Amino acid sequence: MSASPAPALAPPPTPAVAPPPAPAVGALHLGGLEVWPPVVLAPMAGVTNAPFRSLCRRHAGGLYVSEMVGARGLVEGNANSQLKASFAPDEHPRSIQLYAIDPKDAADATRLLVRGCGSDGTGPGVEHIDLNFGCPAPKVTRHGGGAALPWHRDLYADIVEATVRAAGEVPVTVKLRMGIDDAHLTYLEAGRVAADLGVQAVALHARTAEQRYGPPADWSAIAALVEAVDVPVLGNGDIWEAADALRMVATTGCQGVVVGRGCLGRPWLFRDLQAAFEGRPLPPPPNLGEVADLLREHAELLVAAYGPVTGLRDLRKHTGWYLQGFPVGGALRKALNQVDTLAEVERLLAGVDRDHPFDEAMRRQPRGHTTPPKRVTLPHGWLDSRDHGSTGATLPAEAAEAVSGG
Repeated sequence: MSASPAPALAPPPTPAVAPPPAPAVGALHLGGLEVWPPVVLAPMAGVTNAPFRSLCRRHAGGLYVSEMVGARGLVEGNANSQLKASFAPDEHPRSIQLYAIDPKDAADATRLLVRGCGSDGTGPGVEHIDLNFGCPAPKVTRHGGGAALPWHRDLYADIVEATVRAAGEVPVTVKLRMGIDDAHLTYLEAGRVAADLGVQAVALHARTAEQRYGPPADWSAIAALVEAVDVPVLGNGDIWEAADALRMVATTGCQGVVVGRGCLGRPWLFRDLQAAFEGRPLPPPPNLGEVADLLREHAELLVAAYGPVTGLRDLRKHTGWYLQGFPVGGALRKALNQVDTLAEVERLLAGVDRDHPFDEAMRRQPRGHTTPPKRVTLPHGWLDSRDHGSTGATLPAEAAEAVSGG
C-alpha cells in the first residue's frame, strides 16, 4: 500500500450541538476480541487504574487499558508493578499496557501476564497486551524508551516479535507517536514492521515526542498510517467530545479511536461515544449533582481498592477535573483535596447546588497534560544510527523501570 503522506488536515472546528452522522465503521477485531464501540481508553500513568476503568466501563462498551506497567518490574515480582497489573473481578477484556526496553524482559513479562496477573500473580490472565512506544516523558526517553525506541529499529522489532510470540493467542497491539521530532519520524516504518510481525492493530498519537501535548494533533499522520499498513489503525489526539471521534474516523479512515485526556473527570464521555457511533442522539450532559455522585463513587472505588490513605490521596488529581467549569468555589476544592475519610467526601459534596447545569463551554476545555513542545532528552549518541546493535549503547538497568504515560 502507498505510504505517501496525506494532505494536512485542519484541527476539528468547534462542533455543533448534534454530532455529524455516524460513519460506517464496524466493531474493532483484535484476534478473538470484538470491541464495540471501537473506542479505547488510553493508558495514562496514575489515572487508568482498576477503579477508574470500572467507572468508565459502567458507561459504555469499549476497550479499557491499564496504566503502563514495566516488564522488568513484573518479572522481578515488584509489588507496585503487580498492583498496576490488577483487574476488577468483573473486568473483561483484561487489557494491559507493557513497557519494555529489552526483548527478553518483554517476553518473560508477557508469559507471566498471559498465565495470570494481579497483586499475587494468581488472577486470570490478560486478554490483550499493548506495547508502549509513545511515551514522551524525559525520564523514559533519556533511557531510549517510549517514543525514542522505534528509532533503533532492530531493538524495536525484537521487542515486538518477542512479545507477539510469547503472547500466543492473546492479541498484541502497539502504541506509537509520530517520532522523536519532525526530523526523526518513525511511525510509518514502525507501523509496517509491527504489522508484519503479527500485531493486531497500531495506535498512533498524532504528535511527536517533542510536541508533547502542545500543538493540535496532526490527523493527516493517522490517515497516512491507514494507507501504509493492513491492520486496523486507532487514532489518538484531540478527542474532547463524541463529534471529534466521528470526524477523526471520517477524515482519516481509522478503524477506531483512543481517548485520553478528554475523559479526565468525564467518564460519561464513553457513553456519548457509544451513542454517536450507533447514530443515536447524545444523552444530555450531567448536572453538578450527577457529577458529585460520580466523584463520590470514584472515591469509594479507590478506597475499596487501595485503602483510605492511598485511595483518597489518588482522588485529589481527579477532583479538579470533575469540577472544572462548575462554580463550587475554591474553599470546597481545597477541602476535597484534604479529606481523610469517605464521610468527609460525602459531607462536602452534600452542599453543592445539584441542579447547576453543565457548562457547555467546558466540553472542549483541555484537561490533564498541557505540556508545550520541548526538546526530547535522549541517550548520548542515540540518533547516530538507526540500528541499536551498531551503536554499542547499553541501556542502564534503571531504564527498564523508567515508566510514565504516553
